[in-house]
Amino acid sequence: MKIALITDAWQPQVNGVVTTLVELVAHLEAAGHTLNVIEPNLFKTRPCPGYAGIDLAVRPFKQLRALMDAFQPEAIHIATEGPLGWAARKYCLQRKLPFTTAFHTRFPEVLQAALRLPLFLGYALFRKFHAPSAGVMVPTQGVKRLLEKRGFKNLRQWTHGVDLGLFQYAPHSVEHEYFDGLERPIALYVGRVSYEKNIASFLSMPWQGSKVVCGVGPLEADLKQKFDGVRWLGVLPREVLSKVYAAADVFAFPSRHETFGLVMLEAMACGTPVAAYPVDGPLEVLRDPVLGDHADKRQGGVLGEDLSQASLAALKIPRQEAYAQAQTFSWKESTRLFESHLVRVSH
Repeated sequence: MKIALITDAWQPQVNGVVTTLVELVAHLEAAGHTLNVIEPNLFKTRPCPGYAGIDLAVRPFKQLRALMDAFQPEAIHIATEGPLGWAARKYCLQRKLPFTTAFHTRFPEVLQAALRLPLFLGYALFRKFHAPSAGVMVPTQGVKRLLEKRGFKNLRQWTHGVDLGLFQYAPHSVEHEYFDGLERPIALYVGRVSYEKNIASFLSMPWQGSKVVCGVGPLEADLKQKFDGVRWLGVLPREVLSKVYAAADVFAFPSRHETFGLVMLEAMACGTPVAAYPVDGPLEVLRDPVLGDHADKRQGGVLGEDLSQASLAALKIPRQEAYAQAQTFSWKESTRLFESHLVRVSH
């Protein structure tokens, strides 16, 4: 099948959405599909205001229309709600072509934190964006319930996977040069240093050990100034990042507004247990593979309203358990679900 995938998030951006889409494209191509990824590098761009490291396409409609007309896709998936997403939506509506979309990021919460935009306005805008979609793919049951309450329609659950070849299991936390001189236990955070990630709750929590942050973003300079004694590693190549995960004693995930949280799977694949708040993303990633949401106990980590206590408790989780939990999320199943949600275009 010829699939057009339109996304405002693509390499060299570093975030969970890009990781998910790059993996998805690779697995779809391996399954025999032909992909045309329409992404910002094909257009004139400008930096996203207040969000360093993300470039957005400028007035992309005419060029996108030419690309789509030339490709003649058999299925269209709009992955993001940025300028390219809106342009692709307009193209499909003008041509009366069905398309699917995805809800990867809770941007209404980001807009509220960054621009003080009221939450109801942000969700109204995103509800309008997704309204014509033949299927809105969401990563968890929790996000599905949230969007249903906000009036979204045609929701389809689409879980994600983790690359177990790249993020390899270590039965014990290994030594790494980036952690030289740090007192153990080492609590690690990986992700964007941005408004929606709630990183201050990690940096301020009591901890008899060391804290490490891997990532960049708009709050980086401010947080570096406010919190001493934190080791900042910036953005690392993914093959190096896998070794950093394996060297940590616990992976702290402070976000309360995550749709999924792929970094938790990456940490657990390396054997590092997770500590997080009991909210949508972590509830899905740490769910019992058999009992699901009905289980009291979580697998591969600890959830709690006190992140410090949850991190201490997670140190007692066997690394083998964390690895076993990561194994329950396969890209094969994720790709199968994605394919099943696509809607064919009639030319």
